[in-house]
Amino acid sequence: MADPMISQKAPFAVDVEAGKSYWWCSRGKSAKQPFCDGSHKGSSFAPVEFKADVTRTVYFCGCKHSSKGALCDGSHSRL
Repeated sequence: MADPMISQKAPFAVDVEAGKSYWWCSRGKSAKQPFCDGSHKGSSFAPVEFKADVTRTVYFCGCKHSSKGALCDGSHSRL
């Protein structure tokens, strides 16, 4: 599997709504960061679903290297 492209070395703060699904771009090439726009097609990457359990602000990974999948774990500070 190829390495993902770093879209930014900081998380994306997004207000999510309880019960809704959000599709995070794992490849890093989407023009709609941090969400999928289909640009992964033909690659080994696939979008990752994040289903909001409560309405709140969530920090989606921008560097695409988080061990927590779609959510930031601070990996960007080590790149």
